Amino acid sequence: MPRPPIPVHHFAQLVALLDLEAAAEQEALRKAALSDTGLRDGITLTKLVLREAEFGLGGRLMLTFTRALRSDRLQSNRLQSGSPVVLNQTGVNRRHPSYRGVVFDRDATSIGVAIEPPDDDLSDDATWRLDLSSDEISRQRQQEALRRAANSAGDRLAEMRTVLLGERPPLFDKERKVDLAPHLNEPQREAVLFALSAKDVAIIHGPPGTGKTTTLVEVIRQAVLRGERVLACAPSNHAVDNLLEKLLAVGEKPVRVGHPARVDPALRDRALDILVQKHVDGRQARKFAKEAYSLFQQADKWTKERPQPGEKAAQRREARILLGEARKFEAIAAERILNEAKIVCGTLTGLTSDRLIGRRFDWAMVDEAGQSTEPATWLPLMRVDKLVLAGDHRQLPATVLSPEAASKGLSISLMERLTDHIGPKVARLLTVQHRMHEAIMGFSNAEFYGGALVAHESVATHRLCDLDGVTASPLTEQPVRYIDTAGASYDEEREPESGSRRNLKEAELAETYARRWLAAGVPASSIGIISPYRAQVRLLQEMLTDVPDLEIDSVDGFQGQEKEAILFTFVRSNPEGEIGFLADTRRTNVAFTRARRALLVIGDSATLSNHPFYQRMIAHFEGIDAYSSVWEEG
Repeated sequence: MPRPPIPVHHFAQLVALLDLEAAAEQEALRKAALSDTGLRDGITLTKLVLREAEFGLGGRLMLTFTRALRSDRLQSNRLQSGSPVVLNQTGVNRRHPSYRGVVFDRDATSIGVAIEPPDDDLSDDATWRLDLSSDEISRQRQQEALRRAANSAGDRLAEMRTVLLGERPPLFDKERKVDLAPHLNEPQREAVLFALSAKDVAIIHGPPGTGKTTTLVEVIRQAVLRGERVLACAPSNHAVDNLLEKLLAVGEKPVRVGHPARVDPALRDRALDILVQKHVDGRQARKFAKEAYSLFQQADKWTKERPQPGEKAAQRREARILLGEARKFEAIAAERILNEAKIVCGTLTGLTSDRLIGRRFDWAMVDEAGQSTEPATWLPLMRVDKLVLAGDHRQLPATVLSPEAASKGLSISLMERLTDHIGPKVARLLTVQHRMHEAIMGFSNAEFYGGALVAHESVATHRLCDLDGVTASPLTEQPVRYIDTAGASYDEEREPESGSRRNLKEAELAETYARRWLAAGVPASSIGIISPYRAQVRLLQEMLTDVPDLEIDSVDGFQGQEKEAILFTFVRSNPEGEIGFLADTRRTNVAFTRARRALLVIGDSATLSNHPFYQRMIAHFEGIDAYSSVWEEG
């Protein structure tokens, strides 16, 4: 039965929660900068040397940094293409400004950062520090969208607000028969037709491997065939790129908005800024920008002859005029490209680009909607008539750093709220999964999906030993295994600096089994080790530094990924039976559903069994003959 409408002060509450989250994020970055936690967590790089500076990616200045010795490796870090960063000079006496930028490339020995062309020259004799930064502009744009949604009247946004707050039910047209792509299974076909019939909002949900993105791509394709325009978006750049790649594969020509450094290099040809560069007006803009930066450099150079009074200021003035002309030509090129686009792709926060001002679309199609906070999902609603949300609200929501903001609802996605508030009549569940062995799927299926899932025959019985070059043994033949450490003194401890939890003996056991998989011929790149705690992740990374292709990360870091073999270490082992944030059982669902052919779980049943969910988990493992005690291990 539908619940009562959400109160109108809902928007004011979300605005306040974003402020709490911003404060928590800034405090976390401040603490990391004041200690070596940032270095250990891989969000800071120090002692960098600027090697190259050249124009690219839509007129931005592309900076490449290495160590003093070019061949020296950078320390381990989690800065990926698209990460927002702050650059500071650390090896010069005079004070220099900070530069905000975005990572556009990285390898073992170098990292590239794209920045807007600065008004001053960059020092050649400095060393540099690079820190992951917060995205303040994104927060402000979300808050502005929430205020607009709260105050809108007499327009489509106001009508959508009544539906999304539960003041009236969503409406649907009668489903029409259309020629759908032949590769879709029956649940996917039903979901496509259902979404296309929506007059307000529809939800497509399902666990990993059920083809949510494939289904959403077909909804987009059919909408375009009907002559409609689509905003195709997602909360992360990785998810947007995945959507963009699948749209290209079915013959669509989307335009990708957002910073091109955040776009997968293989897909950058569809980035708006790159399309602008190739456009005739964009080429003229690039010429002006190069001339402008050349003038800025000249104005900052010392020469033997004293410059004429006002000469340097005049050079800077002329450079700014040239940059203004460059931006005019870029805007003309962008306008012409977007006028022809049927599909525009971008992250939810990237859709606030000035390039989209005044443009409206028929649909917003949001992939991975369960991983977005609600405020971000309101951003595309400023410019569309209908909404489709695709994702899995049984996986982890967006990461929220502020415990207060999370407890008051910031971690609840719009998708989750609508599914709980309106019920099944707004959603369709995809039930055929193409990732996991049926034994790996079993527990999550029972706990989170009502037993509705079916493993496709192509994956239902696949095992590690079926991979080329992998030796058959009990370790590679058994799809699921739980190793119980109860009674063996595998005690957890706090990492002194961060306070995060770790468990040395569990880490040693995890290392042992990872190396056994490797010895059996399982490629390192096919193995993932997951822990809920960053301290355990750091410990395991130190133990396995000689296997760089073996990925070790937190549950949050692995969401959206899959590996042939997953090893999960719970860490918690204490006399009090405390399990901390493992009480959010979606973490366990995420970890288990990363695995395709093998899932190995290490945990202390005496601690975990204080929670009913984990009691059922251990009983399930016993029921499928996957349970063993650490005392039995050799």
